[in-house]
Formats: sequence, structure tokens, C-alpha cells
Amino acid sequence: MTPDASAHIDVAASPQRVLELVSDLRRLGGVAEEYSGGRWLGATGPSVGARFRGVNRRGWRVWPTVSTVTDCSASRFAFEVRSLGLPVSRWQYDIEPTASGCRVTESTWDRRPGWYKPITVLATGVTDRAVTNQRNIEATLERLKKAAEA
Repeated sequence: MTPDASAHIDVAASPQRVLELVSDLRRLGGVAEEYSGGRWLGATGPSVGARFRGVNRRGWRVWPTVSTVTDCSASRFAFEVRSLGLPVSRWQYDIEPTASGCRVTESTWDRRPGWYKPITVLATGVTDRAVTNQRNIEATLERLKKAAEA
């Protein structure tokens, strides 16, 4: 299935360094556009099946989510997001080695039921989630590159 938003960037850092950044809840919160951090729920770190509570911010709006890690390998970190028990999205970071480091692709899929979308617009202030996520991904990848290469 084609993602609703996706972009990639080449990073002059090891795939392992990038994986550590995107799978660390605090550090990911430091580079992501809306996600501002989270905490593990019954887990001490990233692994398939681990859950975490995330906090997202956009202007004055703040909303929590609960996510479950679905992939956690050297080449992919991904998680499914739920809010109020309902599916919201899938986020995925694919990491491919290159001659000078790696290429990171961030992708997302909108999983919200149609009837739930207007409610999330009120909570987040975002009317066109695909366009906003595309911009967010591009900004996040630029910050991720700077953090990984520092």
C-alpha cells in the first residue's frame, strides 16, 4: 500500500546511529515536527510489541497517543498509532546503507476511520493531514540529518 506521505534524505552517519535516533523516544521528539516525546509503557526500550505513550503538539493543541512498535531491526523502525483506542496512523523509518552513510525514508499511512477524521481536525487543527504530514516529514528528516551528523 502506498504511503500517504513519504520522503527520504541521505545522511552521512551510520545506519546504527540513525536507528538509535529514530527509536529513542526522547531524541525523536527533539527532531520531529509534531511528536514531542513519550514514555515506554511496560517496556524499557524499543522492540517489536513494545508500547509507548506519545505526546504531540501543534501550536497550543496537545494530544496523546498510544503506539505499538511493529518493526525494530537494523533497516526499519515502525509503529502503529492509536488514539482513544482507534487506529490513527502508521509511521515507518527505513534505513538503507550507502557508500557515505545511509538513506533514511520516513513514511506514514493514515489509518483513521472516515467518521473520526473531523474529530481529529478539531483536536489537531489540521484539515489536510496528508499535505501536513508531507511537510512535517521533510522538516523532520532535515533535523534528523543534522542530529545524526553532529
